[in-house]
Amino acid sequence: MVNPALTLSGLVSIALPIVIILIVLFILFKLGKFVLKYVLGVIVNSILGFIAIFILNALFNMGIPFTWPIIIATALFGLPAVGTMVILHVLAGVAL
Repeated sequence: MVNPALTLSGLVSIALPIVIILIVLFILFKLGKFVLKYVLGVIVNSILGFIAIFILNALFNMGIPFTWPIIIATALFGLPAVGTMVILHVLAGVAL
């Protein structure tokens, strides 16, 4: 009598779920790594944006207030938002 686990269909029924699980874990790891890298980049950029506003206000007396629209724009876009606010404030004379 042949052991059912040693037949081709028995090996496929054991190996196939293991291979599928390994592929899914690999894809989740790659996606998680990408998402983590992106989220860390956004967090660092946001922190640098808030530091830039503080330095601009402290050293150059730019007068950029910490209002909700500025906080939200800086939290979402970081340094590009601060650069846009500085350009609007200095070149266009927009009161922030």
